[in-house]
Amino acid sequence: MTAPIVSRTILRGSLRSHFGMTNHADMTVSDPSASKNAVEEELTLSPKFDRDGLVTAVATDARTGELLMVAHMNADALARTIATGEAHYYSRSRKALWKKGETSGHTQRVIELRVDCDQDAVWMKVEQSGEGACHTGRRSCFYRAAPLGQTGIVRLEFRDAGKAFDPQAVYKT
Repeated sequence: MTAPIVSRTILRGSLRSHFGMTNHADMTVSDPSASKNAVEEELTLSPKFDRDGLVTAVATDARTGELLMVAHMNADALARTIATGEAHYYSRSRKALWKKGETSGHTQRVIELRVDCDQDAVWMKVEQSGEGACHTGRRSCFYRAAPLGQTGIVRLEFRDAGKAFDPQAVYKT
């Protein structure tokens, strides 16, 4: 399998073998010298990673359009997602790459991956397997709403907040 062009750094170890790479070819992610027009109008993937090396990743249900989750991807997560068709993310708290569903079994098969106009965010339309996408046991991570027109301390309201699965049983915490 040929690895997608997604990182300017040389890949090492498991990621290199994951892509079946035997030579030392780089995978290019973003060209800092790319013009605004090139980033916005050309067809080369040139993700604009933030200072921490991340882009925002949004996952929605491919069938219903429901917003499931927002997370982050580094170059490795983006490369693995494109190469495998399975959603991979980067955990800022654990500082680690993770495949969605590797613990819960609630995986995300990517149907389509889009980048926004300046390539600093990705939107994935996914087939969500299992009961839900949220580690709290809900289908979506977006289960609370902030009512508009409030001032001072804003009280959130639950929306579509029913538990789809027991997170303690799934994550064995």
